[in-house]
Amino acid sequence: MEKSLDEMLSSHKCERSELISILQDIQQNFGYLSEDSILEVSRYMGVPESEIYGVATFYSQFRFTPIGKKHIMVCTGTACHVQGAPQILEGIERHLDIKEGEVTLDLEYSLESVGCLGCCALAPCAMVNDEIESNISLKNIKRLFKRKKKS
Repeated sequence: MEKSLDEMLSSHKCERSELISILQDIQQNFGYLSEDSILEVSRYMGVPESEIYGVATFYSQFRFTPIGKKHIMVCTGTACHVQGAPQILEGIERHLDIKEGEVTLDLEYSLESVGCLGCCALAPCAMVNDEIESNISLKNIKRLFKRKKKS
């Protein structure tokens, strides 16, 4: 069940040491940090919005745009890079007609590159939500998405 922003804020102390925890709760609940949520955190804590953005942009875990129902993270670590991750990323961008960091207009898919998924033996790989897709090739990108549509 989704909690309201007021409920989330009131469950935290109004202390600067709580800021990261508050931002994590908001993102966990809403999927991203909206401008409105950052403004509300600023009001609640009495901290300038610029300081909150400074913290949120420092940590790569925070995002400022919604993600799709199917969030694709393409590994670009060394093993995946050597096995063609840049071409896989470009192929997925072409297939979805979005760039890395964007979401499709229907909010079905979002695309992100990540430094490492920890699945080097499965390179090149990606994660769709919580499921690893291994040994991806340009030839099987379309099949991957047809299979994901059925899920």
